[in-house]
Amino acid sequence: MNEFHDRGPRRVGQVKEVTSLANPIIKDIKALTNKKSREESGTFMAEGLKLVIDAIELGWTIRTLVYAKAAKGKPLVEQMAAKTVASGGLVLEVSEKVISSITRRDNPQMVVGIFETRWIRLKDIRPKDGETWVALDRVRDPGNLGTIIRTADAAGASGVILVGETTDPFSLETVRATMGSVFAVPVAHATAEEFTTWKKQAGFSVVATHLAGSVDYRTIDYKKKPVVLLMGNEQSGLPEQLAREADALARIPQQGRADSLNLAVATAVMLFEARRHLLSLSEGK
Repeated sequence: MNEFHDRGPRRVGQVKEVTSLANPIIKDIKALTNKKSREESGTFMAEGLKLVIDAIELGWTIRTLVYAKAAKGKPLVEQMAAKTVASGGLVLEVSEKVISSITRRDNPQMVVGIFETRWIRLKDIRPKDGETWVALDRVRDPGNLGTIIRTADAAGASGVILVGETTDPFSLETVRATMGSVFAVPVAHATAEEFTTWKKQAGFSVVATHLAGSVDYRTIDYKKKPVVLLMGNEQSGLPEQLAREADALARIPQQGRADSLNLAVATAVMLFEARRHLLSLSEGK
């Protein structure tokens, strides 16, 4: 697939008006709802002016800014358009029909940004004292992944590691669920074997949640070493290969009839418990 920003001649500084759904640039942007197209182009879509501002301020590379005619002339939109042009990107002014088709929504956001994807390499992660990372084994639900990335941001975690075949953190659904935190939280991906090898070399403690966990999550010392919270797949939990790598198998005590928590909720519980321990350390308690 040709990268959409290279389709056809254009002059930097010129806003291109688009009203046709058949425009090849629009077709390429719409294709970013497919994982294969995102991987081939190295780009993804983020909806909403706030997300676009956050991404640009955090140094993400914007390829294309799309805004509806109704947003024309608004100061912040004009500022983002100017920054897009300054970085060599393309600015499109489109009809509401076009922007609705891009986002697949009847009441779409008035601004959409197309950004270059950004991954960190697992081998470059060297957790430091006081850091907490989240590792997710085969997470499949975009809403869960997006919520976890957002929660990791809120809890001050250093990043998220995706293990095995997982949902794409740059899918439209996941980016929506992160509410912009995808731009603030580093994300890496690895096979289970790569994660196991890295764990042996990186010098941190792995705390895994497990239905057979014997340790109450509140009694674990999260301060001794940098911590990676290892969370299992939504349906099947952690495989034994990864469970064996854990320094502690934790359980979250529950009452009532429910025998497990939603993955995003369980991860939030673990993240904020680790944060509580680290705050008590910084406060000298």
